[in-house]
Amino acid sequence: MFSRQRFFNTRKITRELEPDEIFLDASNLPAFDNQQFEGRIEKPIARRALASVSVVFMAVALIFSGQILNLQVINGWNYAERSINNTLRHTAIYAERGIIYDRQKKILAWNNPNRIYLQTDGLAHVVGYVGYPKEKELLANDKYDPKQLIGKDGVELYYNEVLGGEKGIKIEEIDVVGSVVSDHVVQTPKGGQDLILSIDLKVQEKLFQAIRSVASQYDFFGGSGAIMDVQTGELIALVSYPEYDPNVLSSGKDAKKISGYFNSKYHPLLNRPMAGLYTPGSVFKPFMAVGALKENVIDPATKILSTGQLVVPNIYDPSKPTIFKDWKAHGWVDMRWGIAVSSDVYFYEIGGGFGNQKGIGIKNIEKYAKMFGLSLKTGINLPGEETGVISTPEWKSAHFNGEPWRVGDTYHTVIGQYGVLVTPLQILRGITAIANGGRMITPNILKSPDGLAANSIVLPIDPEHLRVVREGMRLSVREGTAKGLNTPVVEIAAKTGTAELGGDLYHNWVTVFAPYDDPQIVLTIMVEKVKGTQSAVLPVAQQVLSWYFSQ
Repeated sequence: MFSRQRFFNTRKITRELEPDEIFLDASNLPAFDNQQFEGRIEKPIARRALASVSVVFMAVALIFSGQILNLQVINGWNYAERSINNTLRHTAIYAERGIIYDRQKKILAWNNPNRIYLQTDGLAHVVGYVGYPKEKELLANDKYDPKQLIGKDGVELYYNEVLGGEKGIKIEEIDVVGSVVSDHVVQTPKGGQDLILSIDLKVQEKLFQAIRSVASQYDFFGGSGAIMDVQTGELIALVSYPEYDPNVLSSGKDAKKISGYFNSKYHPLLNRPMAGLYTPGSVFKPFMAVGALKENVIDPATKILSTGQLVVPNIYDPSKPTIFKDWKAHGWVDMRWGIAVSSDVYFYEIGGGFGNQKGIGIKNIEKYAKMFGLSLKTGINLPGEETGVISTPEWKSAHFNGEPWRVGDTYHTVIGQYGVLVTPLQILRGITAIANGGRMITPNILKSPDGLAANSIVLPIDPEHLRVVREGMRLSVREGTAKGLNTPVVEIAAKTGTAELGGDLYHNWVTVFAPYDDPQIVLTIMVEKVKGTQSAVLPVAQQVLSWYFSQ
């Protein structure tokens, strides 16, 4: 009998049994395909690998925890203070203004980096200048800001939006002391458009210099001159004397000189051709001649006697007649000769009537004055244009405490005196319509891209009536008041004017179209407050026209 101790192997196992030792039968071991993992059992991940991964995760967690500690605890207040004190500011990026050229593509104004103007004669009132907006300008236009340069006069003002372009936008981060911490452009500025003016720089300079040279001889207060193309309305020259320096006003640095501009008795800031209002005198007469022909009050060949005065009987006291003076006795004059010698008596009678001669009357005087654009804005594309006045019974009643209108008021009005006020540009435009056959053209300061008028209307006037007036103006140069313009260089037609101001002061006028047979330009010159009746304008016109048609 065997004992239990012998039946069982009592050898003590001193190592751990592996699973394959338990489940595998050594007899089939050679049949296993170890490459296919047959008969193999997966082992658990080693403890070393788990420990390594755990270390990595703990390191990352520590880093994030440290950063959070830094942001919220250590430097939390600093970042909070920066958040409170730093702001985002939208800052404008100003576009470069467009360049201004004359009709020959000569540069008149450019950027370097501010606005800079060509240092030459006669351009100030045309081109204008730029400056920073004043409070009322900021209130009137929410697009402006205090550091933005804007147009202040002339083309710079009228075409400010075109020349100024479009502002860009930059976002800036600003700290508590106002320093820029960072910035970023979110909208790029768009530069302004260039402009080509109708002005010819050489002609502009010549006209200005001619007026200035005569001013020193005749000691007058100021003057203006303008030349317009009779077909397109382009202003080849537009001069106001005296003028200012646009660079001085644009920079704003020379306070003494700027103050002088504003306080001068010669008013250099006044754009005389379009904003100066003046009594026209006899340059008013061609328009009245057209009205008399249109209303059939007189035939062009009918003659009126000028003895040097028109004596109107006083029905209440025959011993005290009212006398209306002519500037001299002209004898018998018809319409052409009346224009040529500028007979006041002739125009008294066709305006207000006398004896058997009918007059057109004050209502028609107003009608034809306005038909030719007098006392009305011309529509020029420049700022600051004024209107003017044509004397009427209503005007007199309003300004003279209800006084009635008298025939003497009609006489004075028809020769461009009394309350009549016009701008030189209005006379220029009206004479242009006479020269070109009856087309009223809007003056244009920009060069016409197609050579056509910007805007025009045809007047309801018989071309024959206009021809009579043109012949009278030509006769004025050949034998009348404008003989000083009788030059072999070009045939000229003209009308002079001398407006009485009182105190031996006069406004001198001349308005011209040339060549006579095929008009190309109209020139109008006015000089103000000349002492005595001497003509200061004819030397200016003669210089400019001889030079212009000799080029």
